[in-house]
Amino acid sequence: MSETADRDATRVRDTVRESYAEIARNQASGRVKSRCCGGPNTVTTTAQAVGYSEAELAELPEGANMGLSCGNPTALASLKPGEVVLDLGSGGGFDAFIAGRRVGAEGRVIGVDMTPDMLSAARGNVEAYRASSGLDNVEFRLGEIEHLPVADASVDVVISNCVINLSPDKSQVWGEIARVLRPGGRVAVSDLALLRPLPPTIAEMVEALVGCVAGAVLLDETRRMVAEAGLVDVEIEEKSGYVDAMVEWEDPLFRKIIDALPEDLTPGEYITSASITARRP
Repeated sequence: MSETADRDATRVRDTVRESYAEIARNQASGRVKSRCCGGPNTVTTTAQAVGYSEAELAELPEGANMGLSCGNPTALASLKPGEVVLDLGSGGGFDAFIAGRRVGAEGRVIGVDMTPDMLSAARGNVEAYRASSGLDNVEFRLGEIEHLPVADASVDVVISNCVINLSPDKSQVWGEIARVLRPGGRVAVSDLALLRPLPPTIAEMVEALVGCVAGAVLLDETRRMVAEAGLVDVEIEEKSGYVDAMVEWEDPLFRKIIDALPEDLTPGEYITSASITARRP
């Protein structure tokens, strides 16, 4: 990576880290503020809109759901008892705690997040998870998804929810996913993707970056990166209804993005939520 590209990547990570630290601090203080992939109504509304059941949400520790989802990767992954799961960008532990119940006492879940405030929030939720589930199988590690603090070929499943799009080096992320998966292991990701390139005015907006939009790439580019990482059986499914729901939520962040779009095009013609699955041979 060139010196300029390295500086740009550092700027992106710093922007994302501080923005998500703010989300975690607001959550801790009771001032839930919609950012990234969440709607302003309630975090429950957001989660239900992308496929989580009432039962799954009811079992979560208070504060684990911060309304940052754009899909349900735990459902995509079809988790089985005894599996080792890695959650990239685990935030307050939302998907990690759901995964923990699915893999059971013989399984294990590792959440990785680069934001210390998010890591503190997740670790603070562990005790409530243990008390309600009777399980002690979830842990959280500080780290960047481009450089995972996880051993080679050590996990069965990698999940991620609206996070990879924020990375300034997505090819590196997919390479790391392939590295940590065991042979035959699989990945299930919910993410935002582009159907066509964004107008330059939007691509340059910091708000769009933190809102998971400016960092998104075209679906074909995602498919290429996954394949180049050595993963096979790549399947990508568009979930355009989520973007339509974002417009209906009237989130101020997305309202600003929408206002910058050409008048003859809707957000759903640019952006889609995508379910991405693949496996390591």
